[in-house]
Amino acid sequence: MTNTALALVVGLGMAVLMGGCASHGQAPAPTQHQAQAQAPAPEALCNAQPAQAAVGQNSTASVVESARARSGARMVRILRPGQMVTKEFDTQRLNLEVDANGRILAVRCG
Repeated sequence: MTNTALALVVGLGMAVLMGGCASHGQAPAPTQHQAQAQAPAPEALCNAQPAQAAVGQNSTASVVESARARSGARMVRILRPGQMVTKEFDTQRLNLEVDANGRILAVRCG
């Protein structure tokens, strides 16, 4: 087979493969169930009030997770004395301010 014939065969093969990936017509409209399943989950907004029970406790993994779950936040950040922190406000984050011994002093969102 010559180089030209080989190039033609390879080119036709690629065209056939790519044609199989092409969309034909419009996709069917999703059913109501599919549309609900594809909808993004609502944001988990932090509410520090239910997590106030953590104040005065040691910041163990179980206490921290319990406070996060009670607040409804997606994530938790422990703020230690003298630690540099970012200033952006995140409605999905619970902040636990702790002392040098790891005891929780304050609970707030952001």
